[in-house]
Amino acid sequence: MLKDYEFWFVVGSQSLYGPEVLETVAQRAREMAEKLSESKEIPCRIVYKATVETEAEGTRIMLDANYDERCAGVITWCHTFSPSKMWIHGLQLLQKPWCHFATQYNRHIPDKEIDMDYMNLNQSAHGDREHGFIGARMRLSRKVVVGYWEDASVRKELGSWMRGAVGAAFSRKLRLIRFGDNMRDVAVTEGDKVEAEIKLGWQVDYWPVGHLAEVMNEVSEQAVDSKMEEYRSRYLFATDDLDSVRCQAREEIAIRRILKREGALGFVDTFQDLYGMEQLPGLASQNIMADGMGFGAEGDWKISGMTAIVKAMGEGLEGGSTFMEDYNYDLEPGGELSLGAHMLEVCPSVAAEKPRIEIHPLSIGDRKPPARLVFEGAAGTGAVISLIDMGGRLRLIVQDIECIRPTMKMENLPVARVMWKSAPDLLTGLKCWILAGGAHHSVLTTQINAGIMEDWAEIMGIEFVHISSESTAEGLKQQLFLNDLAWKLK
Repeated sequence: MLKDYEFWFVVGSQSLYGPEVLETVAQRAREMAEKLSESKEIPCRIVYKATVETEAEGTRIMLDANYDERCAGVITWCHTFSPSKMWIHGLQLLQKPWCHFATQYNRHIPDKEIDMDYMNLNQSAHGDREHGFIGARMRLSRKVVVGYWEDASVRKELGSWMRGAVGAAFSRKLRLIRFGDNMRDVAVTEGDKVEAEIKLGWQVDYWPVGHLAEVMNEVSEQAVDSKMEEYRSRYLFATDDLDSVRCQAREEIAIRRILKREGALGFVDTFQDLYGMEQLPGLASQNIMADGMGFGAEGDWKISGMTAIVKAMGEGLEGGSTFMEDYNYDLEPGGELSLGAHMLEVCPSVAAEKPRIEIHPLSIGDRKPPARLVFEGAAGTGAVISLIDMGGRLRLIVQDIECIRPTMKMENLPVARVMWKSAPDLLTGLKCWILAGGAHHSVLTTQINAGIMEDWAEIMGIEFVHISSESTAEGLKQQLFLNDLAWKLK
């Protein structure tokens, strides 16, 4: 999916310098775009588009970017001085994410070669300050990346922003299917779907569970046989009850058919509404998530959307991303841990070893014991992410975590589970999470970090709250108070 997008590299200059200088600028810009595109830190192709010399050129290139579906964002850089008034109309019209890349072609100042001709050609330090002023003066949202363009750390920062921008493009096309409504009497799974479509681009559609049951009845035994072979290639069978596994295969095929038909990339269900179904989708939901789809339990469409977006942004990176729920704490002083799990639906992308297909009763609901994947989560640095509706605005909460291998076997807990250390520590982090209104459902990821999520939130125009190793409850209270004031003024 990342390779479906590109980023336009637009360089600022002016005709005052003459054709020879402008040709040099264009040659260097092409070289930089090609080398950046080849580096491992850059997830998408960067395409040199133009050296802007006039207001008309700048306006035209931004309009073209708006209407090109492959363009996920615009990266600007000023090789020479570029008068910023000529950028105003184009930047006003730009609807794609914008990154101001403050760099220069040469790493060093050449001692003997530097003269006035060199100064005129290589004055990014001059041009990028002019360019930066107009962004600040127009109060435009933009990412500013500074440093030498061949440094890995600079490319990594640029690449992280590009992932956030692709997440924004993905978000604006996202459609989700709700099989049933959210769980009765639960507050946090509610939300304004109209606001979500206005701000995030999500289209959240309802389809009756009875319709899903009808599509299940249309699934052939041959299709189920093929799905069973897929399960055997991906997972270990730790059950002889193949009928239960086949039931999950039938559910998965039906869900996928509806998602494909509707152009949707995520879905929700709820154990309170399983009309016409024998089992709550467990293995079915997990295997769909394993292929990059979004999922939310109890009708939580917000977390389904975020799961799909995080998976899209993390494409090609090590680790995994999954729907998650906090279940238990280990409160040993100095060694506090969170245990995350769910009744069934944790994505195998976070598994430490090959998952096992097992069948056990749920102890909740009124359906047959469903097949599910059971595994322990892999260790790794990551984050848990919660999107909540504050009434009038959306808030994205991201907490840094360190996933660890479970410290106990938990042989009688037949679900997929992950254990982690919370930043700055479990008790402080829990207090911050509660103060911010973080939900019990989250996206757990070891693929992407808070920086990418912050870029995504800024591009989407929503509030961002980060709980990190530096966080304190007192500091977060102050931040939330100031955020409330700022958002009331917007």
